[in-house]
Amino acid sequence: MRDRRNASWRSATWWRANWFHILIHGLALWPLARILWNLAWGRFLVDPVREIITRTGRVSLNLLVLSLACTPFYTLTGFTPLLRARRTLGLYAFLYVALHFLTFAGWDYGFDPRLLWQAVFYQRYVIVGFAAGLILLALAITSTQGWQRRLGKGWKRVQRLVYLANVLAVLHFAWLLKEPRRALPYVMVVAVLLVWRAPMVERAMKQVRQRFFRRATERLSD
Repeated sequence: MRDRRNASWRSATWWRANWFHILIHGLALWPLARILWNLAWGRFLVDPVREIITRTGRVSLNLLVLSLACTPFYTLTGFTPLLRARRTLGLYAFLYVALHFLTFAGWDYGFDPRLLWQAVFYQRYVIVGFAAGLILLALAITSTQGWQRRLGKGWKRVQRLVYLANVLAVLHFAWLLKEPRRALPYVMVVAVLLVWRAPMVERAMKQVRQRFFRRATERLSD
């Protein structure tokens, strides 16, 4: 009886510690599940290649921006699972970028080097998108604890390339659109998040959080 109670307690503790991370995994995998479902059932009627390229690109951009938002929102709220979610979201962003590129290079161009050279290096939006993808590849490879030990203090400098990846990804999206104004929400959000990461702004946000929680604690104790 005691063993069963202990097992139940451990299970409840595990769920409390991991529910947010499980939610992140589920939300990040949902678009991929929808793409596979629609592909299996022939739901992409007009141009499946273009549809998959568009969807994987949009999802990767959303996940990349969300990964950038994790630290600022942790600074504001103190919600520690956000720090763990940052890496997870970044890796899922790379997964969708990889699918985006493989669909483009393999399904659309048949991995033909001549056609790919013309497609990648003669269109500015593809160049910046390719650069963003290479940065995410480097970030994914060096995201492990092993690479963190190898790079030492340089590891944080490498991981800061995520800022450049966000800028390039938004630029890729804006140049791809026939109406670049549709990318304006992404431009504004990324700009705010980058300003938020400035040391002075980050310190100010920490002070705001501390004052808020201190006042809330004082009100509860009254």
